Amino acid sequence: MSTVIDITLLTFLAVTALAIIRTRNLFAAVMLAGIYSLVSAGLFTALDAVDVAFTEAAVGAGISTVLFLGTLALVGWEEEKPAHQPILPLVVVVLTGGALVWGTSDLPPFGVATNPVHESPIAERYIEESGHEIGIPNIVTSVLASYRGYDTMGEATVIFTALVGVLLLLAHGPHPRRVWEGDRWSTKWDDPQLQDEDDETLEGDGPFESDSPEGGSANG
Repeated sequence: MSTVIDITLLTFLAVTALAIIRTRNLFAAVMLAGIYSLVSAGLFTALDAVDVAFTEAAVGAGISTVLFLGTLALVGWEEEKPAHQPILPLVVVVLTGGALVWGTSDLPPFGVATNPVHESPIAERYIEESGHEIGIPNIVTSVLASYRGYDTMGEATVIFTALVGVLLLLAHGPHPRRVWEGDRWSTKWDDPQLQDEDDETLEGDGPFESDSPEGGSANG
């Protein structure tokens, strides 16, 4: 049964990834990316990696989605069609993916009791003594919060630093304003030059162009 669940979740991930690649609507891409992270969290849970699943759900499906939506509120919802075919990025992705898949050939079989991680004296110490030393029934929680507390603090610091960096990037320069004009939303800049460029590239953007500010349709 677990194998069927794993294959189903992997299929969902593949379909979602293809949909992200194909769509040109950035709002849809962000929503699909959040779905991808949420399905990934479910897959990690099925593989008994609850701590990784929690991080993926909080960071991938949570804060990342919020930051992406905040960015789209400034730059618009539609991606411009590239002037040339992105062959080089495709080659880089294929080579990197192939190298990662090839590297997994040296990993020990998943779930085998004789794997080095199961025979480590440190793992035995965690299993046998964490309940007495830490007082937390969940071994994973005791490892992350106590034995590897500095490592966990470092990971939290990295996430916080990335958040501050994104907020600084979004706060730099003039900010556009989304206003309702006639029957659609439009982006307004205080800088006339930016406004002229925006009128040429982002005119009519937005997945809800026909929605009025009151939440109803502009057509009644």
